[in-house]
This record gives sequence, structure tokens and C-alpha cells, in this order.
Amino acid sequence: MTYHTTRRSLLGLASAAALLGSLMAAGTYSQAATLPPGGAEAGGTASEQMSSRHSFGQHFWDALALEPRDAWSRLRASFQWQDEPHDERVQHWIDHYRASPHNIVEITERARPWLAWITEQIESRDLPGEIALIPFVESSFDPMARSHRGAAGLWQFMPGTGDALGLRRNGAYDGRLDVVASTRAALDYLELQADQWYEGDLELSLAAYNAGAGTVNRARRAAQSRGESGDYWSLQLPSETMHYVPKLKAIAAIIDNPDEYQVALPEIEDAPAFAKIPLERPLELGEAARLAGVSRSELAELNPGLIGGTAHPNQSRVLLVPAERADTLMARLESPATAPATGTAEGYVVRSGDSLSAIASRQGVSVEEIRRHNDLNGDVIHAGQVLELPQRSLAYR
Repeated sequence: MTYHTTRRSLLGLASAAALLGSLMAAGTYSQAATLPPGGAEAGGTASEQMSSRHSFGQHFWDALALEPRDAWSRLRASFQWQDEPHDERVQHWIDHYRASPHNIVEITERARPWLAWITEQIESRDLPGEIALIPFVESSFDPMARSHRGAAGLWQFMPGTGDALGLRRNGAYDGRLDVVASTRAALDYLELQADQWYEGDLELSLAAYNAGAGTVNRARRAAQSRGESGDYWSLQLPSETMHYVPKLKAIAAIIDNPDEYQVALPEIEDAPAFAKIPLERPLELGEAARLAGVSRSELAELNPGLIGGTAHPNQSRVLLVPAERADTLMARLESPATAPATGTAEGYVVRSGDSLSAIASRQGVSVEEIRRHNDLNGDVIHAGQVLELPQRSLAYR
């Protein structure tokens, strides 16, 4: 793929060259400092020479001491577009963003649970790190964001696009809101379009992500008919798309050098904030929270795709939990004491036309018991939603 740049290799070579240069300079300096004009025979005592060597060694290791890496420095290390000159549209958005630094801080704070994991996914594909900031432009890093046109989630997929990419939707689950599933789908989509239509050009793929491949392809043909290159910057596109890549590059430039733009980014650890727990049975968020020792709201924030409140292996496949509570939840799920009674594994899947009162009557339980088991505040349920029922209702199934 042509979007794989040599920047990382060059950085590695530059670092190695700098290190070798430092070693050579340090070695030359050490010799000049410890050997008098007459050579080694005129030098100091053996203990003095040993002391000098120890001092050099100590300075060498001190020079290699690195600051602990956080999510931002890791992201910067994966940037591939920061050496390019800024187009005037990029500069316009840099000026726009830097005028409201508090907005940048608010949005980047919202990225806290997701940034390190998304960066890992970007790295694993050798994509430019700037791609990890698409949710900044698309949704302000709000996984529950919905547009007036029907786009939803961190990556703002329209229903049809989400369906085509395998992001399932029903009354209990929306894959567009599932950060893990939608992130993988977004990266797949960008790579697919870059390879299929644009000879690996990710800027054109980003434009197609925003406006659709048909719009970009027509604009590209028009540009080429005028004798222009047909790259992103030569195209006449809808206004939103004309500013889409510049917005992304602008926020990346600010994050690449926050001190220059006087932005104080929140501290975010390098390791992902969550762990993925594979599901073998339906698991209601309230039960999962109790077993993991966290609040239900904390789990709900990590699992926005579970709009019905229950994780189901046929839908989300995994449950996201705070990384530090993963072992606790796994151990308690595997404990016989917390295993579900035989026959309860599938729960009850709400059908079209169902109501809580009708389900309660058929299953031999009260409406209040169903509400309590599923943390429902009212009577609204959706087709496809999975309800956990009290165990005594088994006789009625």
C-alpha cells in the first residue's frame, strides 16, 4: 500500500545515527580529556583513568534516560504527515482550534477511555497516527453522538454504511455505537477505499469517507480533465469535505506540539483503559457491574452499543470492562457460584408486538420483577432486546 511512508524508518535511522554520533563524539572527547599530549604513557594513574571511564559511562546512561511514554507521545510517534507544509485551509483550522483551547481539552478528555486502544489499532496497520483523531472531527470523541442525518457513534457511520460493513443493529444493540466494532470497521473502510479507488492515497479515502466515493471520483476526474493532479488538494468538493482533511491535520498539528499552541492536554496512560471479556452467555450490565465491582454506569459508558442493557454473545461478542477489574470479573464469571441456572442462557428475546405485561403473563412473573432484573425505568422495550427473567419463570417456557 502506498500510504506506508518511510517516516518511521527514517526516524529510526536518524535516531541510530544520532546515537552513534553521540557515542563517537563522547569517545573522542573522553580520549582528548584523559590522554595528555604525550599519549597514554604520560597520562594519570590507573585509578584516575578508571574514574574517567566510569564518569563517561554514567553520562552515557543518563543521556539515554527516557521520560515515561503516555498515550499522546505514543500517538505522536505514529504521526506521518507532520513534516508536510500546511495548506492555507489547515492553517485556518489551526487558528480556529487554538482560539478555543478549552474545547480541545474537553474533547481530548472525552478520548481518555479510547485513545490508547485506537492508537494500537492504527499502529498494527501501519496507518498514519493522524487517523486516530478522526473521532475528534466526526463526533468530538462522543461514542453516543448522533447526527441529524442519522449517522451515529464515534466514527459517525450512516445506517446503510454500517450495515454494509457488518455493524449489526437491532433494538438491543447498535454496532455503530460499539467502539471496538466500529473502529475496526472504520479502519477497514479507509484501507479498502484507499486500495480500491485511490492507489493507496489516504487523503482521498478520507474525503470519500466523508462525502462518498462517487462524489470524490467525479471530482477527481474533473480535476484531471483540467490538467490537475487529481490529489485531494486539487479537487472541488462539497464545502464540508473541502475542510475535512484540513480539520484532521490541524488538530494533529496542535497535538503534535501542544506547547506551541498553549494547549494543556489531559494525561492519558499509554495502556488501553479497558479489557475485552469474551461472552459465553447473555450478561446484563447490572449483573456484570456487581461481579466486577464497578458501577453499572461505568460499564454502560464503556459499552454504548448495548442499548438494551444486556451483552449477548450473538451481538456484541465481548464486554468491555475497566482493565484493572477484568481478572475479577473473569474469575467470578467462571465460578460455579455465579453460573446461571440451566436453561437461562438465552434469556428472552423481545418479539415485535411484545409488551412487558404480555411477557410477564406468559412467563409467570410480575412486570416489576422484569423491570428490576433488567434495570428498566419504564415499560419501553424493543424488538430484539434480550431480557433476563427470574429463574422461577423457567417452568413457563
